[in-house]
Amino acid sequence: MSLTDIALTLNDGTETTFGRFAGRAVLVVNVASKCGFTRQYDGLEALYRRYRDRGLVVLGVPCNQFAGQEPGSDAEIEEFCRVNFGVTFPLTVKADVLGKRQHPLYAALTGFPAGDDLGEKVKWNFEKFLVDPEGEVVGRFRSAVEPDAPELVAAIEDALPATVPAA
Repeated sequence: MSLTDIALTLNDGTETTFGRFAGRAVLVVNVASKCGFTRQYDGLEALYRRYRDRGLVVLGVPCNQFAGQEPGSDAEIEEFCRVNFGVTFPLTVKADVLGKRQHPLYAALTGFPAGDDLGEKVKWNFEKFLVDPEGEVVGRFRSAVEPDAPELVAAIEDALPATVPAA
C-alpha cells in the first residue's frame, strides 16, 4: 500500500487519506502532552509557519503508548495544543504507533528493511519522519532532535517541492 492510500482521521473528525498531502513534504511526529519533549510543539509550529507556504505540512499524531503521556481525549489534546503552543498544524485522532493496533501510517513509516535505521520501532514520543512530495520517507529523527536542529532543517529544505500544489 502506498502512503497516499492510508486512511487518516483528523482531530476534528475529518476522514481523509495521507494523499491529502500529495506534492508536499510532510513531517510526521508522534506527539504527547505530558512528555519532557512536549515543549517541541513550539518548534514544530515555528517550522510549520516558516515552511508551510513552501510546501511543508507538520502532521501531529497523538499517542498514549509511552508512559501514558497522552491521556486526554482528542478534544482535550486539540485544546491543549492550541492554547499552550498556538498549534495550527493538523493533528490526527489519537493512534498507536506500535503493537497489534499500530496505525497503518506507522506500519508504512517503519516498515523498511531490517538493519536500516528507518526500519526500527518508534522508541518514544516526538520521533519525526520526513516524507518527500513523492511519498518517500527521506529522513527519521529521534525524539531528542529539536525541530530547529540544523540536520532536520536541512532535510526539510531538501524535501520541499519545487512548486507547491494548490490547497
